[in-house]
Amino acid sequence: MTQNLGRVDRILRFALAFWWLGPWAPYYDAGWANLLIAIVGWIALVESFWGWCWLHTLFHIDNKNQ
Repeated sequence: MTQNLGRVDRILRFALAFWWLGPWAPYYDAGWANLLIAIVGWIALVESFWGWCWLHTLFHIDNKNQ
């Protein structure tokens, strides 16, 4: 597994995860929406540390050098 995320992309994903997993996360009355926000937040956090995104691999996107 090689990295395919650039520095700015990793920083933005970390910021999104920090926001969506913290007390500032949007809260909805629908429980499934809150669960979806938490799942996306955890995925963004993991991808920000790994530097690899499966969607980038699927669509052959490589912005490692950006």
